[in-house]
Amino acid sequence: MSAESAFIEALRALASHPAARGLADDCAVLEIGGEALVLTHDAMAAGVHFLPDQDPADVAWKLVATNLSDLAAKGAEPLGVLLGYQLGQANGRFIEGLRDVLAHYAVPLLGGDTVAATGSQVLGLTALGRATHRPVPSRGGAMEGDAVWLTGPVGAAMSGFDALRAKSGDSLAYRRPTALLREGMALAPLVTAMMDVSDGLLLDASRMAAASGVSIALDSAAIPLACPEARRDEALRWGDDYQLLFTLPQERACPFPAHRIGVVREIGGAPVLLDGRAPSGRLGYEH
Repeated sequence: MSAESAFIEALRALASHPAARGLADDCAVLEIGGEALVLTHDAMAAGVHFLPDQDPADVAWKLVATNLSDLAAKGAEPLGVLLGYQLGQANGRFIEGLRDVLAHYAVPLLGGDTVAATGSQVLGLTALGRATHRPVPSRGGAMEGDAVWLTGPVGAAMSGFDALRAKSGDSLAYRRPTALLREGMALAPLVTAMMDVSDGLLLDASRMAAASGVSIALDSAAIPLACPEARRDEALRWGDDYQLLFTLPQERACPFPAHRIGVVREIGGAPVLLDGRAPSGRLGYEH
C-alpha cells in the first residue's frame, strides 16, 4: 500500500460519523430534521488539475462547476459554496471567473479563507446542497439486471485539453465544464445508483460496481464520443467530462435523452467489463 493510500485509510478509520461515507462517495449526507444536507469538498492544484499558465477565470469556473457536479450526482439543489484560495498572480481574473460561474448557477459564495504561500497554487472549495429526494442517490445501489446509462459523450475534455495546450482549437469543455444539476434532480427519484464521471468512465464505473457489489458490463460501441473514433479507448479513461453515470431498472425509461451503455451483472471476476472482457492497464486517473 502506498503512503497516500495508507493516509486515506487512516482518515476513514478516524471518521466515525455516518456522513463519513462521503470519503468514498464524494459527498457527505447529513440528516437534519426533515432535510438532508449534502456536502462535498474538492481541491485543485496547478500542474495537476489545470495548467500553471491557464486563465484564472477559467480555473475559478472549473473549481465551482466540478464541486457542483458532485451535488448533481446526489440530485441536490446547491445552497452555497465556501472557498479556500491561495493568492496568485492574477487574482482579479479569478474573481471575474468566480462571479461568472456563481451567477450562471445562481449559487452564493457563503465565505471561506485566503492564504499567501509559495509554490504551486492549490485551491479548495466546499459546496453545500439540499437533497431533493430521499433516499439520496449513491454509487452503491446498482442491482443485477439494471441498465447502465450515461447522460452524454466522453472525450470532450480530453480534446479540449489538447486544444488548450496547443493554443489552437476549441478548449471550452476542459476549461469550463458543466454541472448537470437539472439532470441530477430529475434522475434522483428514479435511479438505483448515480455518480459523475470525473476520473474516467472505466474507472468510475468500476468504483460504482465495487460500491454496489456487482459487475458492470459496458458496450464500447454504445458509449458516445466527443472526439475521433481512433481515440475511443483513451477517451474512456481520460476523465474530466462530468457526465452522469447512472443505473435504472430495465423497465424504467430515462426522463430525458441519454445513452444506454451497458448492464449490471452479478459480481464476477472484474468490477467492470468492456465488450465482455476486463479492460487492461489503468482505467483512469487515480490521485
